[in-house]
Amino acid sequence: MNKENSLYGIIGILIGLIIGYAGTNYINGSVTASRVNTANNSTALPPDHPPASQPKDSTGGNDVQGDVMGVIQQARNDTSNFDVQMKAADLFVQINRKEGALEFYERAVKIKPNEFDLLVKLGDTTFDLQRYEESEKWYEQALKIKPKDTTVRMDLGLTYYLRSPRNLDRAIEIYQVALNSDPRHEKTLQNLTQALIDKGDKSAAATALKQLEQVNPGNPAIAQFRSRL
Repeated sequence: MNKENSLYGIIGILIGLIIGYAGTNYINGSVTASRVNTANNSTALPPDHPPASQPKDSTGGNDVQGDVMGVIQQARNDTSNFDVQMKAADLFVQINRKEGALEFYERAVKIKPNEFDLLVKLGDTTFDLQRYEESEKWYEQALKIKPKDTTVRMDLGLTYYLRSPRNLDRAIEIYQVALNSDPRHEKTLQNLTQALIDKGDKSAAATALKQLEQVNPGNPAIAQFRSRL
């Protein structure tokens, strides 16, 4: 994780990557992690307009640099400000620097420890970093708030499936609990079928596969599952 004495080195890397994302919208509004949209900023110029290379950088590079440095510095200085911690974390997510995002999400959770969306973001971020035992902890906390969230429970199951050594029995158990809330949840059915095949329980896997086919006959994993059964 990034340390205080490397702040400006981090900012330099961050700014360089962000400026490369011309047209990205996150500076002017709130950012939803992993779901930031980019707009097409190309505009036709009138015939007598100066060449595009002469005016100020159309990406607003100076403004971006100032905003980025300001957000990160403010987040480090004002550790009790939840919103600015989240803004800094989401900014790191935007450029796929999950370690940087994790630092600020962990600061934010100290301020609001029962914020469901934040707990899920912590689970997702540590999951992406392949720190499955940590993501298990965050998903468990999120499920205490919303126990019937099928997607979060499925992701919890995946932490057991993907860790080393993996725990197929626990993953299967969690998938089955998730399906109690939503029996037609396609991704959970797919993951359950996969885990049952890996376990060697072909009878249960065939049943799960049949359910998956009923939910979505076009699921691309079905043919592979059939071949393994």
